[in-house]
Amino acid sequence: KFCSDQCRNTFNNRQNEDANKYVRRINNILRKNRRILEKLNPKGKTTVDGIHLAEEGFNFHYFTNTYKTQKGTVYFFCYEQGYQKIENDQYILVVKQDYVK
Repeated sequence: KFCSDQCRNTFNNRQNEDANKYVRRINNILRKNRRILEKLNPKGKTTVDGIHLAEEGFNFHYFTNTYKTQKGTVYFFCYEQGYQKIENDQYILVVKQDYVK
């Protein structure tokens, strides 16, 4: 029992503070990755150098999901913006289509 709604909210916010900071940090990285991919891929499909992604601040360790094609090619996605590494540190950037689950 709490003396007021404010006391209850303050207590719960303090209890969840560390978890919220962690989630907020991860979400910020994912949103930044998505913005970078969207900026570099205005037409929906393009090829860029890995160094260009890195210079923009892209973090390759964070993505929201993967998609494996029937041929076994794996694409990494930050929400609807995706990429696949190809030869010579090049990356194909794509936008997820509605029919891709």
